[in-house]
Amino acid sequence: MTVVAAPFAQARPTRRSLVEIGAFAAAVFLLLVYSQGWETPLTGGGDETADSDLIRSLFLPAYAAGIGLLALTPWRTVLGLVRQPFLVLLVLIATVSIFWSVAPDQTERRIFALVFTTLGGVVLAARYSWPRLAEVLAASFAILAVFSLLAGLFVPSIGRMTEIFPGAWRGLWPEKNAFGGNMAFGAAICAAAAFLNPRRAGIWWAMALLSFLLLLMSTSKTALVSLLLGAAALALVWSVRRGPVFSVVATWCAVVVLGLVACVALFASDYVFGLLGKDATLTGRTEIWAAVMHQIHQRPWVGFGYAAIWDETGRWGPLAWIVHDAGFRPDHAHNSWLEQWLSLGLVGLGAWTAFFCQTLVANVVALYRSPGAYLALPFFVIYALMTLTESIAVIYNDMRWVIFVTLAVKLALPDAPARPAASPARPKYARA
Repeated sequence: MTVVAAPFAQARPTRRSLVEIGAFAAAVFLLLVYSQGWETPLTGGGDETADSDLIRSLFLPAYAAGIGLLALTPWRTVLGLVRQPFLVLLVLIATVSIFWSVAPDQTERRIFALVFTTLGGVVLAARYSWPRLAEVLAASFAILAVFSLLAGLFVPSIGRMTEIFPGAWRGLWPEKNAFGGNMAFGAAICAAAAFLNPRRAGIWWAMALLSFLLLLMSTSKTALVSLLLGAAALALVWSVRRGPVFSVVATWCAVVVLGLVACVALFASDYVFGLLGKDATLTGRTEIWAAVMHQIHQRPWVGFGYAAIWDETGRWGPLAWIVHDAGFRPDHAHNSWLEQWLSLGLVGLGAWTAFFCQTLVANVVALYRSPGAYLALPFFVIYALMTLTESIAVIYNDMRWVIFVTLAVKLALPDAPARPAASPARPKYARA
């Protein structure tokens, strides 16, 4: 009897490993493109080029990366969409708004971008387990943090603000608040990656510290407060997962702290504004909100169409009236909830609220049942706070929306099975 090893028996695991490496690189690339961190260095910060044909075309590789990842996990992607009906409904409402949009050509173009941006988040959730997903996100923010550090140190014309808030770091973004907000997300996500991947915890803690230091350099107090709340959420997850006794104590402490924060916000708001260095108008945001609400009342049910308001040029259109009432031209509503109401009406606002609440409940459940809470809950806390002062929900070509969708869908899915690393395969034998 002669024993012969089957040919090519060793090659199959190596091919799987190469696919996994390529998928990881594609996922990081997708997030880096949607971060828009390349846009300011490329354009020099000129607003006139921010929505040019060139900039729009540079997002196409990210769409292609999303399609490639979809091809690797098609059925789990479909399952993720099935388990997030409010997300599907929200995108459908935005799509249908073409028919009543005040700028249907812009809405049509931006719906195309929104669909691919949202799809990118769904496929990331379908593809990766919680530990691997944390490293995909952390690697993206680590790259952005390192390049922001280099820009601030060696190319201050790009990395630091020169006119408004001179000297404040803005990294790879147009202004300091965007930079600070991204570093707040980055610090929380890198810390979560350290908890979920103990073997590489040192790397991710170092990246979390770098992101925190860069946030301080941005001088963005809103981002700092957001990160502190995100860190508190991370501490809550760690405490709950220590055991039943810690879980009960941590839960009660969290409830008490939330109650105290709500009381301070309601009854001592002037003190909070003073602590943050803000005035009662939140740097003009209340004027924007009042002007936006006046326009919302003109079309309360359907709005003015997805992403159709802020580039409108008509002399009597909604943007002209917002500029008139606010006294200056804002770039967006500076509130994600008002933004949905203004663009998609009460129907769109209802879909966004349902999607947000479903994700909130899923985060609470994950706190007691899943290690994914290390990643999902701190991000959700920071994101939820930022929705009150920034329009970051249902945004096309935006990394923050990609990550929110990713975590929301991931919370609704069973964890992806671990993908084995390449290892020698057991040879197959044949008798001769």
